[in-house]
Amino acid sequence: MNTPVHADVYTHGHHESVLRSHRWRTAQNSAAYLLPHLTPGQSLLDVGCGPGSVTIDLAARVAPGRVVGVDVSATVVDVARTAAADAGTDVTFDVADAYELPFPDDSFDVVHAHQVLQHLSDPVAALREMRRVAKPGGVVAVRDADYSGMTWYPPSPGLDEWQALYQEVTEANRAEADAGRRLLSWVRAAGFDPAGIAPSAGVWCYATPEDRTWWADLWADRCTKSNFAAQAIDHHLADEVGLELLADAWHEWGAQPDGWFAVLHGEVVARA
Repeated sequence: MNTPVHADVYTHGHHESVLRSHRWRTAQNSAAYLLPHLTPGQSLLDVGCGPGSVTIDLAARVAPGRVVGVDVSATVVDVARTAAADAGTDVTFDVADAYELPFPDDSFDVVHAHQVLQHLSDPVAALREMRRVAKPGGVVAVRDADYSGMTWYPPSPGLDEWQALYQEVTEANRAEADAGRRLLSWVRAAGFDPAGIAPSAGVWCYATPEDRTWWADLWADRCTKSNFAAQAIDHHLADEVGLELLADAWHEWGAQPDGWFAVLHGEVVARA
């Protein structure tokens, strides 16, 4: 059997430490740049929806419009369906590939993808597909982190090593950890009219004791238990001892009373 053209690897996987982070996300903290473009009654597609927290939140903004969330993982789609049922929200969740969305041309007023393009080997192809299913005059909205743009205090050699290892793992996966700074370029390459492209940036900041502990604990777990850890070992980029040391560095940073961490994101809203 032929290998698929896009045999992408999701760097994080769906370990509980990853879903813990994804469930924290809301329309306000993860898609604020898109909210001014939403109106009641719009149809919306969320590509790479994960456990559905942002999708469900966006659905409230466009109700009674049709909302669909898709993800390549059947397991996480089941999680999203349960979340929608618990919330009493009318959202459809299905398994689908970002490169081959199972919808006709011109199907949605809004097509959204959060933290998706950074994991794809061909983000421009995915953007073309998102543009295909967006209605003329509709919007495609994408937001991705930029790992080299992440910064923290106090200095931590261990977190420096984590950042370097993450770059190495994503490179081995043919993905782009610094997607945020490239979104504008990718959107232009996908054929969107430059006059209809609005780029911006957003930040998550973890600095309160509660936020700092939460962020440090989930990344410590990712360093030892998630797909990121398994891939680091499989690619011969780290061993279990080294990954444990990275987890220790995260815990040490999280215990600092003046600890501060910022995650930079690139954002683009483009007219289809």
